[in-house]
This record gives sequence, structure tokens and C-alpha cells, in this order.
Amino acid sequence: MAFGPHLLLASLEGLVTAAVLALTALGLSLVFGVMRIVNVAHGEFFMLGAVLAWAITTAITGHPALGFLAALVIAPLIAGAVALVAERVVLRRLNYNPEATIVATIGLLYIIQQLALTFYGPEARPVEPPFNYRILLPWFGYSGYKLSVVAASALLLMATWLVLTRTKIGMVMRATQYDRETAQAFGIPVERVYAGVFALGAMLAAVAAVLIVPISQAHYLMGQDPLLLSFIVVIIGGLGSLRGTVVAALIIGLSDGIISVFFSPTLAKIIATFLVAMVLVFRPQGLFGTTAR
Repeated sequence: MAFGPHLLLASLEGLVTAAVLALTALGLSLVFGVMRIVNVAHGEFFMLGAVLAWAITTAITGHPALGFLAALVIAPLIAGAVALVAERVVLRRLNYNPEATIVATIGLLYIIQQLALTFYGPEARPVEPPFNYRILLPWFGYSGYKLSVVAASALLLMATWLVLTRTKIGMVMRATQYDRETAQAFGIPVERVYAGVFALGAMLAAVAAVLIVPISQAHYLMGQDPLLLSFIVVIIGGLGSLRGTVVAALIIGLSDGIISVFFSPTLAKIIATFLVAMVLVFRPQGLFGTTAR
């Protein structure tokens, strides 16, 4: 294959990675931006979404699209419910203390991981895509499902942006983010907002996992890479910035896809880490973040 088509193929693969990464990182960014805590278990909610997608699609017979659509609805709801319970039982009792919640979410990480290992098993299992249409380009054929993942992620990101900027719920979330005490003084139920944001972050990660699992496979250890890459995206883009998350996800996703194809995945990770170091040195708040006042 000539260089041009090879570059196009690598860019398309990187775009798929960027689309899923943007959804996953957005959940992490919202949790930190509003609640000011680092959710180390975020990758396990991603894994939980993938494992639940496998279980649901396996249980539902008939056309693969039926099971996939059911998984796209049910898996994020279950992941959100688990996050809601964790927030009420653990994080709220710790009063959202940043240091304590890091330790607590590390514990949550291992609990979810070991439960998945116990009930799901150590095997990596595939999920059948809802359709197998291939788009014929002049140089090669490309998966129509992968392009649908990009489109679905774009729609979800747009919907999240509309909720955050055009609705009362978004206004309440932003008010809580800017000043918790003042928000409480104006009657905003801050603890409910925190619970909703934590559940929303888990649901976004689970949706991303359901979208990507027909391309990869469900495995109980698959949450590690999404967590690391999400941290990289959030640091580069700026905590709490939707625009920064999307831009950073595109940078990391495209560079990962192109560099991995032409050189090696290890070099792609090295460059991503170098970008994080440069951002932390020259712009600690991220490309689109704001300086704390």
C-alpha cells in the first residue's frame, strides 16, 4: 500500500480511538471539574460497560443489533447505578476529601475488577457488531461500524455540551463547580449534584466501552489503558473543559493511530507522556483550562 492510503488508514484508526477516548475522558474530567476528586476507578467503569455488553448481547438472541442496542442502554445504566451506590456509601461519608477519595477509588477499582474476574472470568471475549457493512474506498475497504462509532461519539459529545450549556441541570452543575458553599447557600442540593455527576461520568465510560467492544474484546483488565489515556487527555485539555477534552483526545488518538502504524505503539505512548510533561511545565491548567483563583 502506498504512503497516502496507508496514512489515511492510520488516521481513520486514530479517529476511532480519539472518539472513544473523548467520551471516556469527558467522564473523568466532569467528575474532577465538579467534585474536585480524582476517580482512579474510572477505567473499571469502562471495563464494566464492556463486560456487561458481552453478557447482555449473549443473553439476547436474534439479530446482533437487538442485543447491541439493549447493551447500549442497559450497561451504562447499571454502571451508573454502581457509581451512585459507591458515591453514597463511600465518597459522601468521606466528605469528598481529595486524598481520602483517591484511596477509596483505588479500593473500588480492585473490588470491581475482582468481581468481574469472579463472575466473568479471565478470558477475553468478543462481542458481535450490530452490522458488518464495509465502505469501499478507492484504495481499501473500511468498516462502516467503526465510522458509526465516530458518529455516535460525536452525537453524545454534542448532547453533553447542550446539557451543560443550555439546560438548568448544566447551570446547577457549573454553579456547584465554581463555588460549592455559595451554591449551597442558594439552595442547590450539592450532594445530589455530586451523585449525579459521578454516575454520569461512569455512564459515559460505559457507553464508550459498549461502542468499542465489538472492535476489541471484553476483558476484566481492559480498564487500565483507558484510565491512563484519559488522565493524559484531561491533563492536556484542561480539567473540566469539554472543548479541551475533545481537542486533546483528537491529538492523542490520531497521533497514537499514526505513530503506532508507522513506528511502534511504545513510541506513541512515549510521545503522549512527553506532551503531558510539556503541558505541566508550560501550561499547568491545560490547553483550554482556566487558572484556579
